[in-house]
Amino acid sequence: MKLIKSLVLGAALFASSGFVWAADQFVPLLSYRVGPYGSNGTSFFGGMIDYMNLVNMNGGINGVKLTWEECETEYNPSRGVECYERLKSKNGGATIVEPLSTSIAYGILDRVATDKIPLTTIGYGRSDAANGKVFPYVFPLITTYWNQAAAMVVYLGEKSGGMDKLKGKKIVHLYHDSAYGKEPLPVLEAEAAKYGFELIKIPVAPPGNEQQSQWLQIRQANPDYVIMWTFGVMSAVGLKTAQRNGFPREKILGVWWAGSEEDTEPAGEAAKGYSAMSYNTPGNFPLIDEIRTKIYSTGKGNLKELDRVGNVMYIRGITAAVMMVEALRTSQNKYGKGKTVTGEQMRWGLENLNIDAARQKALGVSDMFPTIKTSCDDHEGSGAVKVVQWDGKQWVAVSKNWITGDKALVRKLLEESSASYAKEKGITPACMK
Repeated sequence: MKLIKSLVLGAALFASSGFVWAADQFVPLLSYRVGPYGSNGTSFFGGMIDYMNLVNMNGGINGVKLTWEECETEYNPSRGVECYERLKSKNGGATIVEPLSTSIAYGILDRVATDKIPLTTIGYGRSDAANGKVFPYVFPLITTYWNQAAAMVVYLGEKSGGMDKLKGKKIVHLYHDSAYGKEPLPVLEAEAAKYGFELIKIPVAPPGNEQQSQWLQIRQANPDYVIMWTFGVMSAVGLKTAQRNGFPREKILGVWWAGSEEDTEPAGEAAKGYSAMSYNTPGNFPLIDEIRTKIYSTGKGNLKELDRVGNVMYIRGITAAVMMVEALRTSQNKYGKGKTVTGEQMRWGLENLNIDAARQKALGVSDMFPTIKTSCDDHEGSGAVKVVQWDGKQWVAVSKNWITGDKALVRKLLEESSASYAKEKGITPACMK
């Protein structure tokens, strides 16, 4: 497989200024920029790289420079595992890995624990990994699919006039036929039993370029709502096929990976009025302005399409990079400022994250994502989401405040599932020091 090496932009600037780096902190990027999900991956990883470049331009993390190397996974699980194995020991060893793929995350889940390299799955992946006693090296930061699914049910209940009004309703789960698409089923099934709605499951084989048969099933079922758990081209195709079949977009609620410009712009008028969940607030932020000024105005940006800078997937990439850098700062505060940290030390930093409103403001990302506070018991750190809507030109927040679903139900399922995993793997649940 061809490894795509990312250039550390701005190196000439550092050299000319006489700045002396204390050390390098290596980050492997298991990215994807080609294939049916390439547009999403390009914006996301472009955001990550732009933020890392900005951190370097501003002096690094107490003088520690970030370096990275990309490996093209094409969103393919086997390629993702191969990329992980190729990069994990390079340049002094990997600090952290963020593949932006549930299937790839599942493929390296056991490996990262053995290798002691933290895996972040921000807004995706295995939801029960929020239990750090069982999954010490996995961090589904901000919110998981299970908490998102619980919040979806709350939103649809409110939209119906109250949670009791869900009884007797039909809700379709139209999903990417993969681990990603199946992940929310335990919560949706539990919520269906609790509130008395009928859950109809309809899979779509990826990449999902043809969905006529699925939407014929939906038209025949005549559901009250459709949860569209899609990704990449599958999302735009779903919206356009829904329109052709006369299904109102106002009754469709998308997963956050179906809630970006990459999903709605190709769908055209079929997307206007469509809503989706989000763990980010759409809009502009001081940090994005700083990136435009310092990175893009000097021709050092990672993305060629400037209109992507600040879009939803780009902001998610920024969010992932902010989490990573803040965890590195937290690790350095314990293990030595100005020093590179090991994977084990980085794990501690991720488990002791505390990005409150004051810290968000200092970083120029106020309300970009919910405030985060992690612990051994909670590798997620929040669980809050927003509902956003496409107005035909941009995403706008429908819910002004962050919302949560039935977190008690989710925690119960999380404990049961992680306990089963621990028994299967012979793990004795415990907090690491």
